Amino acid sequence: MDTQLDLWEVFIQSKIGAHHVHAGSVHASDAQMALQNARDTYTRRNEGSSIWVVPSKFVVASTTNDAEMFFEPANDKIYRHPTFYVMPEGAKQI
Repeated sequence: MDTQLDLWEVFIQSKIGAHHVHAGSVHASDAQMALQNARDTYTRRNEGSSIWVVPSKFVVASTTNDAEMFFEPANDKIYRHPTFYVMPEGAKQI
């Protein structure tokens, strides 16, 4: 029988306005404890401005067998290719 506390995934925002990035995992009995453990483990040197914790059991991920279905370009959707668009003369930031 597993005697460890629940596993939580930790996401840290390095500065206000930046994306939250996965930092790792912590074990905790509840959300408040997970936040404290995440702070103690991943932001000991003032590295973050925000912390998110998510119970690992709620994270859903694709498998390597799903790669073709999820990530291969759809050949039947040719309108997604840029060949159907005319680039305006002098456009720099498109």
